[in-house]
Amino acid sequence: MTDTTPETFAGTETEITAAILVIGDEILSGRTKDKNIGYIADYLTNIGIDLREVRIVPDVEDEIVSALNAMRVRYTYVFTTGGIGPTHDDITADAVAKAFGVELYEDERIIAAMLERMKPEDLNAARRRMARVPTGGDLVLNSVSRVPGFRIGNVIVMAGVPMIMQSMLDHVAPTLQTGVRLTMESIEAEVPEGAYAAGLSEVAQAHPGLSIGSYPSYVDGKFKNQIVVRGRDPEEVAIGVRKIEAMLVPLRAARNVG
Repeated sequence: MTDTTPETFAGTETEITAAILVIGDEILSGRTKDKNIGYIADYLTNIGIDLREVRIVPDVEDEIVSALNAMRVRYTYVFTTGGIGPTHDDITADAVAKAFGVELYEDERIIAAMLERMKPEDLNAARRRMARVPTGGDLVLNSVSRVPGFRIGNVIVMAGVPMIMQSMLDHVAPTLQTGVRLTMESIEAEVPEGAYAAGLSEVAQAHPGLSIGSYPSYVDGKFKNQIVVRGRDPEEVAIGVRKIEAMLVPLRAARNVG
């Protein structure tokens, strides 16, 4: 099994980072709408891993290798989705092996799992492609299709089909190093962004340990602005929220008077 001790990774005990590499021409063309990014982002946030970057690349080996090598040295974990099926354009395993400078081998455990679902005569060359794993990798199981993904170093390779990907994520999650979960609080601003931008900036500067964002939306024919405060220290988050609420009070009053 590949060494995955914390020293191998970027990040610290309290700040564990991740990136997602989405692989597939069908995503870039718009034919398939990605449903995995948001799910993985929520999942990682809930277990104390900060998602820092998402890239989408085509089914081109050099593009996958380049992106993977750039991301895996920068983040604690890289999760890939897509490109591990039986067709000629499923080249993720090839690209990952090339990125790590290792060979692919046919894992007998995967062959055995496939034979539980099909007859030996149906296990053709195309299906056997899904049994290839980079040397030094380990399996990432799933309880849906039974054909696993794999993990090598800090790279976790998963299927693109959402239900299968989710099962793989469930199986690998208990093995991941995690940090302190973020606390998040939301505030309905009830006034335009321009009215509170300066005050919000002052709060953000006073609390560099917080991530403070303003997110406008258009709902039921009306513009709405939501302020979100995130941080690892719940007390500091609470202080930040109180300051923002206090800053908004006169702005809301002035708008109501107007």
